[in-house]
Amino acid sequence: MTAPVFATLGCRLNAYESEAMKELADAAGLQGAVIVNTCAVTAEAVRKAKQEIRRLSRENPGAPVIVTGCAAQTEPETFAAMAEVTRVIGNHEKMQPATWTGLAGPDFIGQTERVQVDDIMSVRETAGHLIDGFGRHRAYVQVQNGCDHRCTFCIIPYGRGNSRSVPAGVVIDQIKRLVDKGFNEVVLTGVDLTSWGADLPATPRLGDLVMRILRLVPDLQRLRISSIDSIEADDNLMLAIATEPRLMPHLHLSLQAGDDMILKRMKRRHLRDDAIRFCEDARRLRPDMVFGADIIAGFPTETEAMFDNSLKLVDDCGLTFLHVFPFSPRKGTPAARMPQLKGPEIKARAAQLRAKGEAALTRHLQAQLGQTHRILMEGPRMGRTEQFTEVDVSTDQPEGQIITARIDGFGTTRLVAHTGLA
Repeated sequence: MTAPVFATLGCRLNAYESEAMKELADAAGLQGAVIVNTCAVTAEAVRKAKQEIRRLSRENPGAPVIVTGCAAQTEPETFAAMAEVTRVIGNHEKMQPATWTGLAGPDFIGQTERVQVDDIMSVRETAGHLIDGFGRHRAYVQVQNGCDHRCTFCIIPYGRGNSRSVPAGVVIDQIKRLVDKGFNEVVLTGVDLTSWGADLPATPRLGDLVMRILRLVPDLQRLRISSIDSIEADDNLMLAIATEPRLMPHLHLSLQAGDDMILKRMKRRHLRDDAIRFCEDARRLRPDMVFGADIIAGFPTETEAMFDNSLKLVDDCGLTFLHVFPFSPRKGTPAARMPQLKGPEIKARAAQLRAKGEAALTRHLQAQLGQTHRILMEGPRMGRTEQFTEVDVSTDQPEGQIITARIDGFGTTRLVAHTGLA
């Protein structure tokens, strides 16, 4: 028998959970299976999941195919109806050792109960399985799962459940182990990271967790936080931005749009001016701060003037890294019932946003010429700055180490540096 084949679609959290599932499958002794960890963020993501399932089934004839992840949670019947699929596993079930013990057992093949997907909203325990060392160069630590908000375009709360937090002590113990293993950078991840702590005693905030990590793990060189909802940034998070050089100067913001009416129809909790003000405040506290952002193109009812406000937001917030999503209606969400734009119009607006993002990235790259950066090496000749910008270096360097180099050029998306102290 052979080791299981894993395929992961979607977000960084899914990738983290696939690593956790590999550990669970290995501990259970599961062999010869295909596991597809799906994404549900758009209808296109579900289509790609079905395509991947068919491809892997062809390439692994006779292997049982197990489908899990957000799409399996939100529409299990879609995958259960596929002839290639042996079992559909929910997002809660995939993190349970007993699930994998059952899959590895003698009754797995031919079992009648093909769908194991319970009500994710009933899950109350903290985010699941912790692993020590996902990522070869930086370690990702899941500190939160689920979301309590109900944006009109988003299906993810129905795939992930309500918000649950990992207690600070558990997080800090894990980060200490990771630092002891030699990791120089740790990234905090979650579905709605700025809601961390709301379900814990004394309701701490994300900034409290960040400050505790930096205080109690003094040997950690770099702490990074992934996507945040800027309207939920607390005082201690802003204090950490201002005073903690080990907190990396890169924030990815869940903005979604730059027009107030569209933001209201999305049921977002911030307005355009809130986003601009946050970026100004954060950059005032940390002048080298850079921002990424998610922006949706072609949301229902979006006029040219409304879209223009999203385009202008790139400059008004000083965004550097843009993740552009052409709007795709998700069945079961309020936005799917709103008046839709035509596909070519959505596609054209997404292209405009991407071009705007490319120009913003070029400006950022150009501004780094002559600057000296500390670079975490992800490969022998590629690493990332503290601002998360990719850098090609001139000579082989030890992976996972932080080097210092002077920037003397740039390409389409990366900086170029000669290694050695400037």
